[in-house]
Amino acid sequence: MKKYLLAGLLVAGLATPALAAEYYVAQNTSNHKCQITAKKPNGKTWTMLGSEAYPSKSEAQTALHGMSACSS
Repeated sequence: MKKYLLAGLLVAGLATPALAAEYYVAQNTSNHKCQITAKKPNGKTWTMLGSEAYPSKSEAQTALHGMSACSS
């Protein structure tokens, strides 16, 4: 019984960071192209557009299409 409990806790511990993924809309500072990234932009080569992280990639994609800086 302890072995199954320990295995369940281990699996839950490894899966939790994947469930807390955040996505950002980022713009390249040199060519001004936009993309969605799971890593927070550093502010030098990539600038974060908007002021929030999105909990899903589809929400970030919707936000990207609505941003005027990414329309060109």
